[in-house]
Amino acid sequence: MKTITIRYPAAFPLPDMPDSRQVLAIGDFDGIHLGHREVIRRAVDTARRLRLPSAIMTFHPHPREVLGHDKYVSHLTPLPAKLEQFEKMGVDVTYIVQFDHAFSRIEPAQFVEEVLVPLGLDTVVVGFDFSFGHRGAGNPDLLCELAAGRFAVEVVRPYRLDGVKVSSTLVRDCLERGDVKDVEALLGRRYTLTGTVVQGDQRGRQIGFPTANIDPDGPFVVPCNGVYAVWVEFDGERHAGVMNIGMKPTFEGGAKRTIEAHLFDFSRMIYGKKVKLEFVAFLRPERKFPSVAELVAQIGRDAEEARGLLLGQTGNRAK
Repeated sequence: MKTITIRYPAAFPLPDMPDSRQVLAIGDFDGIHLGHREVIRRAVDTARRLRLPSAIMTFHPHPREVLGHDKYVSHLTPLPAKLEQFEKMGVDVTYIVQFDHAFSRIEPAQFVEEVLVPLGLDTVVVGFDFSFGHRGAGNPDLLCELAAGRFAVEVVRPYRLDGVKVSSTLVRDCLERGDVKDVEALLGRRYTLTGTVVQGDQRGRQIGFPTANIDPDGPFVVPCNGVYAVWVEFDGERHAGVMNIGMKPTFEGGAKRTIEAHLFDFSRMIYGKKVKLEFVAFLRPERKFPSVAELVAQIGRDAEEARGLLLGQTGNRAK
């Protein structure tokens, strides 16, 4: 998949831009949930039918982040994760529009005339709630009008799951509650984040449950504090584990939120490793225990439950 950056105002043709007409899906696509996937799938399928390149136009940073919406400082799929998903879906080209205050002020007609038309598009595919131009003044109906027959416009209806409209906001709300099973249903895959293993305070090792302390490598939305069953992947290996997100309230002075995973039947040092976390199930909220001994006993029960969920095992047998 080619990745091409557009900085407005852009000089066309862009380097590496396809020399044929294209089928383009437009959207921020944060999370790439089932609704987003339907828009992208429609573009890819139309492109294949017409024997044309399939393309996506997305925006970076998130428009709402630039416009001061604090909620969007973190992302369900930071840009590298988003590009990985696009490629898996068979997209040929991704255009990354650098979204800044200057770009936020262009009018809908300018966006069409100065950005879309020069790309030489056959078809544009958008979601039902797509907006564009200054203050989001443009909508799919206006896009059809401004296209003026120069490219076709396909509008994808809302995607509903059990009667509920799938949205990035809904995914975020579920993560805030730890409902990673619901998130899996909304995304069509398990929620993941990537990061680097860094050195922590080594309390886990001291109490018999060594952990990998993980520093996210992007502005991911991190699920709510609590204990989770997870898969941890690195160096082509996949390991089952139990993970805590939170402040470690049983210990005094825990002022920093941490992400720590205990891997089953594993003892190697992996500081500096790039890892991918895959959230499988929420086990319980984080809480303060009366003593370290009671915390250790609970971690043992958490590990037993996670092992059973992930490996179909109970007890301390190795995988």
